[in-house]
Amino acid sequence: MTRLPPRTSRSPVPLRDCRLARTIDLIGDRWAMLILRSALYGVRRFDDFQTELSCPRTVLSGRLKMLESEGLLEKRPYREPGKRVRNEYILSEKGVGLQTALVALNQWGDEWLADGQPPPITFTDAATKSPARVAFVGSDGAEIPAERLRPRLRPRLRKG
Repeated sequence: MTRLPPRTSRSPVPLRDCRLARTIDLIGDRWAMLILRSALYGVRRFDDFQTELSCPRTVLSGRLKMLESEGLLEKRPYREPGKRVRNEYILSEKGVGLQTALVALNQWGDEWLADGQPPPITFTDAATKSPARVAFVGSDGAEIPAERLRPRLRPRLRKG
């Protein structure tokens, strides 16, 4: 049985200071998350995003601009023979940094939404081809079971 954290009347970090809340504000929108998911799998071009996601073009354009302005995607020009120059969108270093969180969400879906079906995709170590998964790891390199994970507030610096 999973051990619940102690009951509290409020979160330990105010929303204005919480980086998790800021991240959710930034990428928590359905279309933004689906664009990042597709980019993680290698989709790069506007028409490919639009076809895959069936996202309205105006919405897709707005989300791509927002993800680029936030530094999660980078625009790079390309030209197919006989066509005009267009842009493709690739994950920036900052965007690639979301890979761990996206794979963790995928693992959660494999565990809780699978309805007894095997996962449609797995993640492996490119060098060894062995299965990989997201886990909590302590500074000693040992895995920490999720039920033992606890938030710990950083001591506030006092003025004067």
